[in-house]
Amino acid sequence: MLTSFELTRFFSAIVLLLVSAHGFGYFFQRLLKAPKVVGEIIGGLVLGPTVLGFFFPSVYRWIFNAFPSEGQLIAAIYWIGLVLLMFISGFEMQRSLDKGDKALIGTLLVGATVIPFIVGWLAPHFYYFAPYIGEKGNIFSLTIIIAIAIAVTSIPVISKIFIDLGIINTRFAKIVLSTATIEDVVLWVGLAIVTGLVSGIMPSLFDIATRVLVTGAFFAVALFVLPRLFEFVNRSRFNLLIKSSATGYLILTCFLFAATASLLDVNIIFGAFLAGIVVGMTSGANISLVKEHIKEFSLGVFIPVYFAVVGLKIDLVHHFDLLFFLKFLFFAVIVKTLGTVIFARLARQDWLSSINLGIAMNTRGGPGIVVATIAFDLGVINATFFSVLVLLAIVTSLMGGYWLRFVLSRGWRLLDNPV
Repeated sequence: MLTSFELTRFFSAIVLLLVSAHGFGYFFQRLLKAPKVVGEIIGGLVLGPTVLGFFFPSVYRWIFNAFPSEGQLIAAIYWIGLVLLMFISGFEMQRSLDKGDKALIGTLLVGATVIPFIVGWLAPHFYYFAPYIGEKGNIFSLTIIIAIAIAVTSIPVISKIFIDLGIINTRFAKIVLSTATIEDVVLWVGLAIVTGLVSGIMPSLFDIATRVLVTGAFFAVALFVLPRLFEFVNRSRFNLLIKSSATGYLILTCFLFAATASLLDVNIIFGAFLAGIVVGMTSGANISLVKEHIKEFSLGVFIPVYFAVVGLKIDLVHHFDLLFFLKFLFFAVIVKTLGTVIFARLARQDWLSSINLGIAMNTRGGPGIVVATIAFDLGVINATFFSVLVLLAIVTSLMGGYWLRFVLSRGWRLLDNPV
């Protein structure tokens, strides 16, 4: 049982995290025209060891590091926020897919996903990453994390940028979002495989094959079987839960998928992501309204706390390598941009359109941060690499927003042959 004093400190910490996350999020979004998620992370960073812990260490310890039970409660809220983030990200998947421009989307997938993933996979053979490996000491999992971090694109952040710029319904936005949708599904499968293979030893081919089959089967069943079952259960007159609370019913669905994934030794965030896709496929005005309610509440409470705790974990004073960060940032941006630009040119896009696509696909945002936090929490990467990956996601998100705003302000076109 928690004492009254421990509960007071816990709720005080949550209040501080929410106030700081929303305050900095508002400042970055409205005044700096930057993604809100960047401000939310900065809000947590200010409360963490980088700022508050450095200048007022006793205050920082009193609020956040006093009792293990308090830290466990904050960690629980953090994980609920992460699960809900993946759940509502799954909502967006179905909406983002576009049937047109299949040839261009297929070509971009090679340049923006396959090539960066392969280059990221090969990177540890040419650069010494041992100082940045986590406590599990698993170089195989680290290699996949590097490959995913290089290749990932953020659908929530780039979608918000498109909405803010008023270009969400353009052909450019539809192509970027369609490419990113397929890309992220593939990469989340890769992340799910990594989390099932984390150990201190090199996994065997049998272990890898088993994990791929289990994850693939879970994905296939969730995508092709469960949507119809979900629709049937929704319409059933015996479904008392949806009649009592449709919101509670959808949240239960999310948690059920997450628990099932965990039982199968697949990461729970992948289960929540698939739950979002299944719910996103469901028709009905009532379900659509409930999804908006869940999204609004999650983005108002749990998800800002998640991103603030991400910032809270960053220690730029004791665990940050500026030179390594600049090298990795340059490497990641160049690989992703060049891959996208070259294959966009092969698809007969002009140079400006190709560069626009390259920079937009570089926006790593929330998924890049999720990759970093999962890898760090599992001991795949250490605190220094964690900070680098989070800052990589922040910087590339800022780059994407500011570049597209600049292009539009100059009156330049985003893509060849706009429709």
